[in-house]
Amino acid sequence: MTYAALALQLTARSVERCRDRATARAQMLETIESIGPKLRAASVFIEQYSGNTVRLAVLPEYLLTSYPGRISITDFADKAALEEGGPEYEAFGRIAQAQNLFLAGNAYETDRHFPGLYFQTSFVVAPSGEVVLRYRRLNSMFAPTPHDVWSKYLDVYGLEGAFPVARTEIGNLAAIASEEILYPEIARAHALRGAEIFVHSSSEIGSPVATHKAIAKRARAFENLAYVVSANTAGIEGAAMPFASADGNSVVVDWKGNVLAESNTGETFTAFGIIDLDALRAARRKPGMTNYLARQRTELFAAAYGASTVHPAGTLLDRAPDRDHFLRVQREVIDRLAKEGVI
Repeated sequence: MTYAALALQLTARSVERCRDRATARAQMLETIESIGPKLRAASVFIEQYSGNTVRLAVLPEYLLTSYPGRISITDFADKAALEEGGPEYEAFGRIAQAQNLFLAGNAYETDRHFPGLYFQTSFVVAPSGEVVLRYRRLNSMFAPTPHDVWSKYLDVYGLEGAFPVARTEIGNLAAIASEEILYPEIARAHALRGAEIFVHSSSEIGSPVATHKAIAKRARAFENLAYVVSANTAGIEGAAMPFASADGNSVVVDWKGNVLAESNTGETFTAFGIIDLDALRAARRKPGMTNYLARQRTELFAAAYGASTVHPAGTLLDRAPDRDHFLRVQREVIDRLAKEGVI
């Protein structure tokens, strides 16, 4: 099976200057409505150019809102975080249905089980309009994560909910959010659950020099024998930082770690490539030195990981969150690791 996958590089729109919840929600829906025509035009060109139909499109990180900045966690959750099954997901569903493709994106989202918090959520909407994958970012510097309420999160969703893989007609999809591409354990956990294609929504520095994330995307691909479809923002509109600070280098990487296509700067569809699912599956099932996924010896590392705690779990289970909480915890972690001789 072959088809085209697209990392659609678009401008994120900050809600920082929206005066209230209603204004922010209206702007978010307006942004979603603008995606459909751009995606359709891109898909038509790609099919004419390559002869392959676009079946997977990935949107950038926090496209609807940009980053929260110093807005309090509870205020940002109310103002800008989506609700499961809300009108924004319905709008994404209409695009996926109309264009018969899987649409992957990223947004901040509330959860009724964790009032007052939001989670950064990567999602995939199927051609049916249904959300078939919902992954909450597990490692973040300045935002709540499931790990911060880990025991309760596992009670509610289980490990399958923490590392979900959507088994679809175009392959097994898993999401990696933004900076998490730098953490090989997250990609590996998905791969061990069958993930074949990583959808990666990001908002990052673009550069002609290889960045950490650019290197990591290729590494996550070949070490897991998986495709990476990574969409970056084409700048951030309405935020305090210079517009083009996070712009360019959306990329599609094949399971050998080869870059199939990479965008320059600005809004563009030029990061598209052909997914060859049969070739990937054949490589995974063939013995050899380059079958790195099949050569994993997980028992070697389980004890070392299990015996070590770096960033503690559950730090938001018994306290109201504030923006400075995350830096305080990291300072405590660094002090402890220094005393233990780790760093």
